[in-house]
Amino acid sequence: MRVLSAAVLSMEAFVMGFAVLLAMGDHSGAALSLGGLIAILLLLNAGLMKKKIGWIIGSILQVAMVAYGYVVTSMYFMGALFAALWIAAFIVGRKGEAIRAELLRQKPLK
Repeated sequence: MRVLSAAVLSMEAFVMGFAVLLAMGDHSGAALSLGGLIAILLLLNAGLMKKKIGWIIGSILQVAMVAYGYVVTSMYFMGALFAALWIAAFIVGRKGEAIRAELLRQKPLK
């Protein structure tokens, strides 16, 4: 669960960086700074995925990615796509951890 979500956040940081590059020609420094801040927070949050606060901040950052569509219109689509990947990482990761825990209970490590 942790690995999948950290991978989603890392890829989002790259996409956000490219979105900032797209916004450079038409928008103010505040919009560029906000995009850069979101990209940095996405990368830093990938390291917090061991704790519950990482999931909370990650979910807030998903909303921020979609909201950046106000600056770069294509980010509405990309933000929604990554939000779906975020939810999928949560669901698939939880199932994977449950299967792993069951296997460890059945077969003790040597």
